[in-house]
Amino acid sequence: MTLQLFDSAAGELRDFQPVRPGHVGMYICGLTTQGSPHIGHVRFTVAFDILRRWLETGHGYQVTLVRNVTDIDDKILTKAAGHDVPWEQWSYRHERDTNDALDLLGVKRPSYEPRATGHVTDMVDLMQILIEKGHAYAAEDGSGDVYFDVRSWPDYGSLTRQRVDDMEAAADADPRGKRDPRDFALWKGHKPGEPASASWPTPFGEGRPGWHLECSAMARRWLGDEFDIHGGGIDLRFPHHENEQAQSRAAGLGFANYWLHNGWVTLGGEKMSKSLGNTLAVHELTKTVRPLVLRYYLAAVNYRATIEYHDGALGEAAAAVDRIEGFLERVLPTAPEHGEFVDVPDDFAEAMNDDLNVSGALAVVFDAIREGNTALDQGDDDRAHELALQVVAMTEVLGVNPFDPQWQTGGSDRSREALGDVVEVLLATRQKARSSRDFATADAIRDQLTAAGIEVEDTPDGARWSLMSAADRAAQQTKD
Repeated sequence: MTLQLFDSAAGELRDFQPVRPGHVGMYICGLTTQGSPHIGHVRFTVAFDILRRWLETGHGYQVTLVRNVTDIDDKILTKAAGHDVPWEQWSYRHERDTNDALDLLGVKRPSYEPRATGHVTDMVDLMQILIEKGHAYAAEDGSGDVYFDVRSWPDYGSLTRQRVDDMEAAADADPRGKRDPRDFALWKGHKPGEPASASWPTPFGEGRPGWHLECSAMARRWLGDEFDIHGGGIDLRFPHHENEQAQSRAAGLGFANYWLHNGWVTLGGEKMSKSLGNTLAVHELTKTVRPLVLRYYLAAVNYRATIEYHDGALGEAAAAVDRIEGFLERVLPTAPEHGEFVDVPDDFAEAMNDDLNVSGALAVVFDAIREGNTALDQGDDDRAHELALQVVAMTEVLGVNPFDPQWQTGGSDRSREALGDVVEVLLATRQKARSSRDFATADAIRDQLTAAGIEVEDTPDGARWSLMSAADRAAQQTKD
């Protein structure tokens, strides 16, 4: 089956064909390390983690994923100064916060995670190429600024389908040194009051990178002159991605063949952002919500759709995770061995190949769960086991497989094994009491297990137990 992806540049679905057969090069714009990440920040990482997983497991591609770190920026300098902390320390602290948050959410580490400050020479090389080709110039005011000349590149605006004359002035540098107010900064000359450590020597003067140049230089360094997929949030299409594409192609690079953009997480209809004060930090949320549930919440819709956060959103996600876990725990006592893994169903693959239609893919997951529970109730354990393995395979693609060690706390396998031993002893005692017609003792043991969140089902083959879902346990506690 052919994978189709919505290319923002083309404005339509396109069959995916990589530059190199069997290999995919993907670049996604990482976070600016100005603060701790909230769920609006990290939505893109979950979205592109699912794409990466599907490219690898669904199509067998070898994926090289580059996710950069913008570790030097106006906001970083301003916030570090406001807290009387060296900017390098401020940036690194929040880089670690970000990686910790992404680890919590089961986002696979990238193949490469380059920092902007480590690629200044690559940026200087790219600027020199653009100047030689007549697409960039150093400001004549001696500021050290270098600008991209948007009028020199006729294709400027093609990514977002805009005319240059309709665009607003670029606000990323002092306009005094610009030939056109829409020209954007490739390099920012050192300004009075900025830390000396926040500048690097170049042929154009001391200074630091412009935001847009960073990504073009790092993508070229780690993926080559042409690569397959460039991704990021929808808010980056303009000016960031438009500028990246213009400067890269003006330099003679093929750059990205597909542009993918994910939607926002909104709160009250507004994009979640620090400036609005409506942030929900990952580290705070996961104090009360399981990371698996938060991952499911961010993963459960198509990457291009907007996710509206509301009070019941995480409760709905928790209920869905409980359904998946409850079924798998009912059928599979432990995580499947490697040899037990199966291919995902065709309907699931068809949905994922349709521009990562995660909603459609999850419908296949829950259809399998319903059929599996029915099969189990009817005594068809073989069919239930087959369906459970399919559920494991499908949820692994989405990064929400409850058996993944990612979601297990330390010593969980040993804890589960110990719990199983204790429950089996209690069930054996209960069965002995029932055989002796001591029903009071048998009922008391069952009540104790129920109170502990363990559901007991009596079958012709003996008692079968499973952990209650959070929702069922809450309902039981309310009933008691």
